[in-house]
Amino acid sequence: MKIPRDFSGAQRVKVLCRDWDYRVIHQEGSHIILQTDAPSHQRLSVPNHNPLRVGTLNSIVRAVSAHKGLQRQQLLDTLR
Repeated sequence: MKIPRDFSGAQRVKVLCRDWDYRVIHQEGSHIILQTDAPSHQRLSVPNHNPLRVGTLNSIVRAVSAHKGLQRQQLLDTLR
């Protein structure tokens, strides 16, 4: 399935915090820094751009799905 093209970074941060146990640590410029400890420690930087570039969103999806042990499509379904 194709990556959606009309999402902002702030929208993705809300979903990651709500559904995937991430929390906002701080913001540096236009980048929001997230962190999770489930199943292990991971920090993630999400640019607060509107819209997120397709390659950037794909990179975030790849990192989160690999860390959480999910299929990429499972994560994409919740990001909609």
